Amino acid sequence: MLGAVRSGCTGRALILGVLLQPVNAYWVIQMERIRYSAHPTTISLYFNTVFLLLVLAGLNALLRRVKPHWAFRQTELLLVYSMLGLGSSMAGHDWIQVLAPMITWPFRMATPENKWQDTFWQYIPDWPVLRDESIFRGYYEGATNFYQAPIVLAWLRPVLLWSLFIIALLTVMLCLNSILRKQWLEGEHLACPLVRLPVEISDPGNKVWKSPYFLLGFGLAAAIDTYNSFAFLYPTLPGIPIEWRDMRPYFPGRPWSAMGWTPISFYPFLIGLGYLMPGDFVFSCWFFYLFWKAERILSAAVGWDMIRDFPFANFQAFGAYLLFAVYSLWIGRGYFRQVGRHILGLPSRLDQSREAMSYRWAAIGVAAGMAVLIWFGISLGLRAWVSVIFFVIYFVLSLAITRMRAQFGTPVHDLHWTGPDTILSTALGTKAFAPRELTGFAWLFWFNRAFRCHPMPHQMEAFPMQGEGRAAGRGAVIGLTVAGVVGTLAAFWAMLHLNYEFGATTKAGSFGRESFNKLCSWLAAPSNPGYGQIGAIGVGLGFAYFLQTMRMRLVGWPFHPLGFAVSGSWEMNLVWLPLLIASAIKGVTVKYGGFKLYQRLVPVFIGIILGQFVVGSILNIVSIALRIPSYMFWQ
Repeated sequence: MLGAVRSGCTGRALILGVLLQPVNAYWVIQMERIRYSAHPTTISLYFNTVFLLLVLAGLNALLRRVKPHWAFRQTELLLVYSMLGLGSSMAGHDWIQVLAPMITWPFRMATPENKWQDTFWQYIPDWPVLRDESIFRGYYEGATNFYQAPIVLAWLRPVLLWSLFIIALLTVMLCLNSILRKQWLEGEHLACPLVRLPVEISDPGNKVWKSPYFLLGFGLAAAIDTYNSFAFLYPTLPGIPIEWRDMRPYFPGRPWSAMGWTPISFYPFLIGLGYLMPGDFVFSCWFFYLFWKAERILSAAVGWDMIRDFPFANFQAFGAYLLFAVYSLWIGRGYFRQVGRHILGLPSRLDQSREAMSYRWAAIGVAAGMAVLIWFGISLGLRAWVSVIFFVIYFVLSLAITRMRAQFGTPVHDLHWTGPDTILSTALGTKAFAPRELTGFAWLFWFNRAFRCHPMPHQMEAFPMQGEGRAAGRGAVIGLTVAGVVGTLAAFWAMLHLNYEFGATTKAGSFGRESFNKLCSWLAAPSNPGYGQIGAIGVGLGFAYFLQTMRMRLVGWPFHPLGFAVSGSWEMNLVWLPLLIASAIKGVTVKYGGFKLYQRLVPVFIGIILGQFVVGSILNIVSIALRIPSYMFWQ
């Protein structure tokens, strides 16, 4: 992306990235947990990190005028951005925000009516939990000083042990990315589209800012958010309806009611993102979203909706993700063969001299990290082979998600409630697992609830932002390693600090409840293998293979298997219509103005994205500082 440039991994860049981690974690937790608004980590491009980068770039421009030799290089700013992106994932909606309340939830919420104490307390090991109610009462009730020695020391053990688990997860991801980088970014020339915006923001010579088209887009989006903020504060003003509205009330009768929650929205920044994405992918996202709705309506029309969860959309999507992971490995099989020869110390045609770490050390990192994770799984009650399969499935999904982001910059990839815990317990049936194992699955729920803020794609995207060469790659690895450790601790700190202040009873959401309610249903009603769900995985895999085959053989084939995979996810409900609008605008532009007009209009949509990100971020920061509600442009 940046070519051969000096590494951004300098002492001052690392220090800045570290100092901003607790600030960023505090902001993310305030938005997503305490205020339950904005939710930047539910979309692939985090607006909080983009805004912080924009602020740093502005301050750097001033510094360049006053003390030019003190100014940060572009790669230094981009390293800080990558560190903040990874830290945001740690504090994100589907990571430590889920884990932190789980540490105490089964003890706080146990009652004589739900019989949790008799049902599964005996299967919970001591290391991942905090059982002392005198310690965690303030977490739920609020108005408590967290910085008391007994409270801090009591939380220290579970926080450090879970942090070790998270660091092992991140180590495996980073080592896998180090192996995949050369094949994906240099061999297959994957563009990592989401990198474009931070690269342009941090470029001191970027001419986009002076473009009237950029100013038009920025001004339009900023005006919409500014006006809507006044309409939020003064309800007599009619707002500009960009937020989602549910269409279900307009289709009350069967079989149309089977479509379920079907929101329409007009988020401008998503229209901007859609305009910058490949046309066939954007088209496939909204087309297959409507395809899934048609499946549900047809199933209700013929009476198949009596089968619970039919047509098993999540499992079909899982099959498509699986196909995408296998396909990614298959097309790079020659490269991976040469990597294997390096690992075994055999002669290889592959040059690894410019890699951040040797392939052998990367493989050792994967093996060591997996060993730690498997041990954690066993300590939670899983049999060794179950623990192995669990984490293999997880990293297969991680590989697919990272490839999706690197190739197309997909805006969402949540795959709600379809992690390895769900796949194994459904495919094999809960009768195949002892109660202790099912309890172990419940404790591994927090990073498998959904995959919206998955950290692995952020690691991969850091490599092209640091340029080419061994020094650049090593800089990315060092920065990401530091960010993973500091970002994890900062996220735990923000969760504990804010919940002891505001009280988690009304702020912790349903995350702890989801995991342990599911566990109780598993234990109360043991199930046989889910042959329908297994079949749905096969159908999803087969249909995605058909789409990929047709795409390779027919020029102009409009349906992309990745669009089929991501369109079945929960988050696509909120983005399908903006992507449809972007697809229409892009199609008309290319058809009547050609590629030249398309390129000329790109600054308009970059401006729309930044207009919403900047105004929305400022409004949010002001509302947090003043402790007042505020209008938010997303969710």
